[in-house]
Amino acid sequence: MLGTILLVLLILLLIGAIPAWPYSRGWGYAPGGFISVLLIVVVVLLLTGRI
Repeated sequence: MLGTILLVLLILLLIGAIPAWPYSRGWGYAPGGFISVLLIVVVVLLLTGRI
């Protein structure tokens, strides 16, 4: 149950990190990249049964 909540939360954060406003386009891939790495880690932990 906790893993599913974490997965949904991280997916929402990833969607929210897309640079949609003109001032945030200069940030590059950093916000989305960090959240993507967290998403991959959580998915791996879910698949191995650690969460």
